[in-house]
Amino acid sequence: MTGRTVIRGGLVITASDEIHADVLIEDGRIAALAATGTPAAEAFTAERTIDATGKYVIPGGVDAHTHMELPFGGTFASDTFETGTRAAAWGGTTTIVDFAVQSVGHSLREGLDAWHAKAEGNCAIDYGFHMIVSDVNQETLKEMDLLVEEGVTSFKQFMAYPGVFYSDDGQILRAMQRSAENGGLIMMHAENGIAIDVLVEQALARGETDPRHHGEVRKALLEAEATHRAIKLAQVAGAPLYVVHVSAMEAVTELARARDEGLPVFGETCPQYLFLSTDNLAEPDFEGAKYVCSTPLRPREHQAKLWQGLRTNDLQVVSTDHCPFCFVGQKELGRGDFSKIPNGLPGVENRMDLLHQAVVDGHITRRRWIEIACATPARMFGMYPKKGTITPGADADVVIYDPHAEQVVSADTHHMNVDYSAYEGKRLTGRVETVLSRGVPVITAREYTGHAGHGVYTPRSTCQYLN
Repeated sequence: MTGRTVIRGGLVITASDEIHADVLIEDGRIAALAATGTPAAEAFTAERTIDATGKYVIPGGVDAHTHMELPFGGTFASDTFETGTRAAAWGGTTTIVDFAVQSVGHSLREGLDAWHAKAEGNCAIDYGFHMIVSDVNQETLKEMDLLVEEGVTSFKQFMAYPGVFYSDDGQILRAMQRSAENGGLIMMHAENGIAIDVLVEQALARGETDPRHHGEVRKALLEAEATHRAIKLAQVAGAPLYVVHVSAMEAVTELARARDEGLPVFGETCPQYLFLSTDNLAEPDFEGAKYVCSTPLRPREHQAKLWQGLRTNDLQVVSTDHCPFCFVGQKELGRGDFSKIPNGLPGVENRMDLLHQAVVDGHITRRRWIEIACATPARMFGMYPKKGTITPGADADVVIYDPHAEQVVSADTHHMNVDYSAYEGKRLTGRVETVLSRGVPVITAREYTGHAGHGVYTPRSTCQYLN
């Protein structure tokens, strides 16, 4: 889009700065910033002016962990790329990185092409892909090099889900060795799936079938053990490691120790682990099924360690792992057998607001909010400074954020294509008001003004923490 927009009078917050500044946008990019009221700012002229007085002006969120249309447990995640990216925009997220899936017996290329077909022409905001590697062999390893060259620079492996996505230690080591050579980043779902399957079988045999048992069998110690093992395998391979959806304090300890040793090890957590707990999994009348995800929700005492990890930078990123399944007809597949409940929570629309609430509550600073939700995910996955900050030359992915507006989270008012909210009834301070994606208003004063197909595929460079 041509034309110029100026955003006046807001507090511009990035990972590194807070400044009362006017922002000039031209041809979809940030053209200039100037302190509000100065001659330089007064000289900005534009066809469209947005008044941000009393508001924050922040970079659009980067959610580096979503699963739109993911096949799982005999069903599909209920958000399409169209509905999911629209909901993301409502929540102030302007870039997602979703996971293309390699099926066993198929090539990486087939999986990536299938995900491109799902997303192309359907997204309201920009998107990239990670690649789930389910079948490590000589051909797959060669393909990893090609994918890195074309901008798919991260590969997810699973120590969980035997028979579905699971890789054994030898396969993991081979993929890590390859990524050490080609510059890719291995993302790890760190849970000991072989041991968990034994505990699942034993729990079901005892008649323990309710959703809360999902959390009890997927033990924190088995997350910590897998995290430790992944770190050691990466160390042997001389490769960097990014551990996804860290939920247990014991796993944070493993990451902190590795980072203290100077290893290139990174950790992500998700809002559900910061705000929800096993209390939710134990909700009666099968309501707990709404909160079944893996890694699972933990007892409340784990939350303090996760917040601490975010403050000390032992955890660097908060993503959603957005993978919604409707309660009616999807989560209900697991009535009488918790192991058949599709794993995943909706959250792509709630992340920026929940993390602003964490600022209000004193867990993190405003700049750290932007760092863990925008700047670091962009850097981690090779999109900075195009994404994740407000600086001349960056894409004009900008959110006007009202820090004083109050809202109550509810499925009645959210835009995700799912019949419940994981945060139903939660009161939050702070709300997205206007969202620009590459300078185009997709949310305008709380109205959706975007459209499917505005969002474009974004190839990525390699992890910018390793250069």
